[in-house]
Amino acid sequence: MKHPYGRGDSPLVMGILNLTPDSFSDGGRWTDVDKALEHAQEMVQQGASIIDVGAESTRPGCVPVSSEEEWSRLEPVLRELIPSIDVPVSIDTMKAEVASKCISLGVDIINDVNGFRGDKMFEVCSENDVNIVIGHMPAPQTEVHKVSMGPDFREEIRSFLDVQVGRALEMGIPDDRIIIDPGIGFGKTPEQNMEIVKDLSFLGDGHRILIGVSRKRFVRQYYPDQDVDKASAYLARIVVESGADIVRVHDVALTVSELRL
Repeated sequence: MKHPYGRGDSPLVMGILNLTPDSFSDGGRWTDVDKALEHAQEMVQQGASIIDVGAESTRPGCVPVSSEEEWSRLEPVLRELIPSIDVPVSIDTMKAEVASKCISLGVDIINDVNGFRGDKMFEVCSENDVNIVIGHMPAPQTEVHKVSMGPDFREEIRSFLDVQVGRALEMGIPDDRIIIDPGIGFGKTPEQNMEIVKDLSFLGDGHRILIGVSRKRFVRQYYPDQDVDKASAYLARIVVESGADIVRVHDVALTVSELRL
């Protein structure tokens, strides 16, 4: 691995590289290999400590893609990207087949917003020296946008993550390779999202915490008159102050500048 991701290295900025044609904020901008590489390298120069690559949209109303389609988007970029940058590469995927192929190319982190519900996801990661990000969704990805969490949402999030962390440990994934993500924007109301942003203490302090608020719908709802990237950078600083170790963002330069404040 390129980096141990220790707690002492926090906060880390994870730059988002979307290879999807239909992502909610920048779909189609980086589907060309050369443009994708240029953007990733630019984010590293701006201060990104990790590049998170995704090839399947999770926006509301999105249509799931096959493993073959997802891999066809990822492979040409990863083959060029991984040897060209000196920071770890993360893959945002919910499919074990895709995760396995990405790991074979040298990916360092598997970031699963679906919480490792997918068949064989834990097995693939336990067999390889990778870090994992277990994201929270109150329902499987295909149903999550129809679900709203109740008043006990913090306990539900903590319980789900505890169960999935336990499964990871049972599969032999070392505790220090596990990162948790409460899943901002997935099945939560705007108010619940903001409550999570302001107070992460309910997650405990046993694992590194990744938070992704960048360009989420609730950001626009809370800050309708402000540029969404500026508002996202401000919230990134808030979640770091709340205890986040890694912030996943679109605008790396703006976020790094905000965190330096």
